[in-house]
Amino acid sequence: MYQELSVFSGRAHPVLAQKICDYLGRPLGRCEVFEFTNENIFVRFSENIRQRDVFLIQPVVSPVNTRLMELLIMIDAAKRASAGRITAVIPYYAYGRSDKKDQPRVPITARLVANLLETAGADRILTVDLHAGQIQGFFNIPVDELTALYSFSRYFAEQHIPDLTVIATDVGDSKRARHLAERLDVPLAIIEKRRAGNQDRAEALNVIGEVDSRRALIVDDEIDTAGTVVQAVQALKERGAREISVAATHAIFSGPAVDRLRAAPIQELVITDTVPVPPDRRIPTLHELSIAPLLGEAISRIHTGQSVGALFG
Repeated sequence: MYQELSVFSGRAHPVLAQKICDYLGRPLGRCEVFEFTNENIFVRFSENIRQRDVFLIQPVVSPVNTRLMELLIMIDAAKRASAGRITAVIPYYAYGRSDKKDQPRVPITARLVANLLETAGADRILTVDLHAGQIQGFFNIPVDELTALYSFSRYFAEQHIPDLTVIATDVGDSKRARHLAERLDVPLAIIEKRRAGNQDRAEALNVIGEVDSRRALIVDDEIDTAGTVVQAVQALKERGAREISVAATHAIFSGPAVDRLRAAPIQELVITDTVPVPPDRRIPTLHELSIAPLLGEAISRIHTGQSVGALFG
């Protein structure tokens, strides 16, 4: 058994890290992270972590490459400070869409990131709702993937929404939506779409399932530029959906996302706090559920050698 639990945060999402520590009932570890004028990143742990069970909390969010490098340096610093075990807690795993070689002469960047984390010295990964499940197989170290689906199902079950249908935004990603539909005991519909090349643009083609005069709940792992979500909303409206809500784990909200979401007829947009959303990118229909209790419980279970999978049993 490893010695005392220590939790540290990079600069990506200190608010979430503090919430996790509040759940665990322990202080957030002291760590100095900054950039020199030449943009080189410096990390120093301000307390003894020798043989400690160290958890480093850092979603890989904008600026993505800076936050990724920062995490790698934190892992290396912890390793060189003789930490007993290092778990990289990555609520949002960037580059998750680059999970396969689907075109000639392209990288599998999700695998490259996995290699970098292992080479830096991570002993374990804790993450939430990977874009593709096979990313777990890119690692040669244990990976615990949590999901926000249970938080979403509890929230929407409490709303008692009549005539509800859960909507998957893609045929290939219908498993996530099917699980939510089963937990809410409502029908499932699927939007068939085609993505054009490498552009952040998808063309909605068809809705498979009955949505006329029903309330629709679109579920996805992330909202990036919101192109997929907005096209899904338009397709559902054209087919007679009465009200449309959206649930997405990761609120990336890049580029034109906020303007698109403001203009779309969305009743409610439910997200989690895996990614920090600044005040100027919050819209009136936004409702945020905290992932901190789930991550905190998982960290506690990893530290004490209990089952993480039992959280979803």
